Amino acid sequence: MAAQYLTPEQDEKIRQWERWNRNYFIFAFVALTIILVFSSQLGLSSGESWGPLGVLIAALITPIIVLQLKLACPACGQKIGWQAKLMAPDQCKTCGTFLRSRD
Repeated sequence: MAAQYLTPEQDEKIRQWERWNRNYFIFAFVALTIILVFSSQLGLSSGESWGPLGVLIAALITPIIVLQLKLACPACGQKIGWQAKLMAPDQCKTCGTFLRSRD
């Protein structure tokens, strides 16, 4: 059986997801670092309660989960987001398609 690869259009969809995922991760990491370092000065943390700080952290983390849930193999439609980290996996575990174009 010959190896299956994505079409250039399918490959572009995967690369677009990777760009969004990577860029949002960098933004969220920087934002979380700033928020956690300056939370007491910004009045977000009282020391005993998460309050607004917890809401901000949840708001920053939720899109990461949504991005992971959104990624699907363009060839078979199987959700593959949890196989990914910042980048899409090399191959779909369900259909065996390599998640890049042949060229």
